[in-house]
Amino acid sequence: MEPKMDSVVIRFSGDSGDGMQLTGTQFSATSAVMGNDIATFPDYPSEIRAPSGTIAGVSGFQIQFGASEVDTPGDEPDVLVAMNAAALKANLAAVRKGGTLVLNVDAFSEKDLEKAGYDKCPIATQELNQYKVIEASITSQTMEALKDVDIPPKSKARCKNFYALGITYFMFGRDLEPTKKWLRMNFAKKPLVVEANVKALEAGFHFMETLENPVSTYKIAKAKIKPGTYRQINGNQGTAWGLMAAAEKAKLPLFCGSYPITPATDILQELAKFKHFGVKTYQAEDEIAGICSSIGASFAGNLATTTTSGPGLALKSEAIGLAVIMELPLVIVNVQRGGPSTGLPTKTEQSDLMQALWGRNGECPAIVVAASRPNDCFYMAYEAARLSLKHMTPVILLTDGYIANGMEPFRIPKMADMAAVENRLVDADNEDELKKFMPYARDSETLARPWAIPGMKGFEHRVGGLEKKNLTGAVCHDPFNHQEMSILRESKVEKVANFIPEQKLEGEDSGDVLVVSWGGTYGSTHKAVKRMRKAGKKVSLMHLKYINPMPRNVGDIIKRFKTVLVCELNLGQMKNLLNMRYQCGAKGLNKIQGLPFKVAEITAAVDRELENLN
Repeated sequence: MEPKMDSVVIRFSGDSGDGMQLTGTQFSATSAVMGNDIATFPDYPSEIRAPSGTIAGVSGFQIQFGASEVDTPGDEPDVLVAMNAAALKANLAAVRKGGTLVLNVDAFSEKDLEKAGYDKCPIATQELNQYKVIEASITSQTMEALKDVDIPPKSKARCKNFYALGITYFMFGRDLEPTKKWLRMNFAKKPLVVEANVKALEAGFHFMETLENPVSTYKIAKAKIKPGTYRQINGNQGTAWGLMAAAEKAKLPLFCGSYPITPATDILQELAKFKHFGVKTYQAEDEIAGICSSIGASFAGNLATTTTSGPGLALKSEAIGLAVIMELPLVIVNVQRGGPSTGLPTKTEQSDLMQALWGRNGECPAIVVAASRPNDCFYMAYEAARLSLKHMTPVILLTDGYIANGMEPFRIPKMADMAAVENRLVDADNEDELKKFMPYARDSETLARPWAIPGMKGFEHRVGGLEKKNLTGAVCHDPFNHQEMSILRESKVEKVANFIPEQKLEGEDSGDVLVVSWGGTYGSTHKAVKRMRKAGKKVSLMHLKYINPMPRNVGDIIKRFKTVLVCELNLGQMKNLLNMRYQCGAKGLNKIQGLPFKVAEITAAVDRELENLN
């Protein structure tokens, strides 16, 4: 009988050209189809083509799949598939002791070892004694399996990632058919490509059957998940779909004006696929043109959005101020990455919080929200659009490279179950509305102004970056009017707190340590706190998704705990914000390595705080 495991962590690693992202994606998709819960972490270099065989060129894809709730891609891989010596060198320290190494021994030549920084071959040395090692001639055996397929040798060599995939499918009882179906669908016009990859996949699977020293195979039971229609989704897809759903609910056309930038580009590309739904996308010549085109689209009555990362948000800052002073709805998506400047463009970070809150000239308030995981990107993009349209002001949605590229199952909601999305468009045919129209008259509950667009006779008004006279919108340099308008814009954002849910806790309402997290750190903090509560420790989690304004009860929650520990992928920006707003003496657990938190890092930090209390 096959031994059962609750969950497994696998990392595929090799050169950027070895197809590790595709291999991991296929393993993830197959596991999802087979009923497992999954979480993934793609990790790749920023260089377009780093020198092959070097550590700088190593690309990886980690997945945790299991029979119960999976919140993170896992702390330590149980299995490492290393396609060359550099992949082993870069990843060995992360692998669980006693774990399995699948090594492509064809890529451990003297030259390969030298490029990877090895003095001698690590295989069969004491260095690997703590692991189970499977030596596989992946490259040469792939070529042998495809000797009768009429494609060039280079094309045959590229199929070695599917040979490696076949090895892991055997180890964990994965079904080959979903991957074969994917190949037939995506390469329908290239039957030889389909044939080659299918043969490589099967050859890797059969290789494991013929090993002299048989490897244990494991069974991962199906996860118990809520009934519904599911598909695998990454955060960027979720963001795009959330924006489209909000536009549909608001009965408005959707416009996205953006400039390509890692890791946000996929949102623009995903939206561009849906022209048949009336989605309009514009790939601008630069970041400033992207956001300005979106402001123009908003003035014309569209649900407008622009997408970027930290460097692009810096370039958009003046135009965000223009949208603030014009009081137009606009969703700005910032997929955070390592900085400053170009920084670490393919690595994750949470260092744009202060930039999102205050990175503009003048008193320039904007609503700021953050998504917590790939499928939550859908809901927070939807929520960002709802708030922007209801309150007639820009909303900055913060995601990050970790959740933008990471994948997990997404239960597709019914539109009828989604919250209503109002808009402030005036009725051009309403005589009473025309008589009382003033472009900066305000709704008493929200302080939002009406939304009149070009072409509406009698609703003409001025727009631009100069200060507006209250009510009429005429250009006005009166100092008292400027103060009044500044206070009104600030108060409008503050009033958003009346239209967002109160903050919830995971755990008891009071206790020893309150762990605070925001954005893509949710999976790790959730898992860590759940584990510590199960051990009887008085620890709770407050994960923030609404940042400006914060829910009204955040201050009351903080007061009920002895210590506040803020976990974030920066040097303490949320910690400083909470200390400024609530004078709570919060402490920080900070990581800025381009990598997400491990659950063990969080539990260790919380244990230290608990010890300090005793």
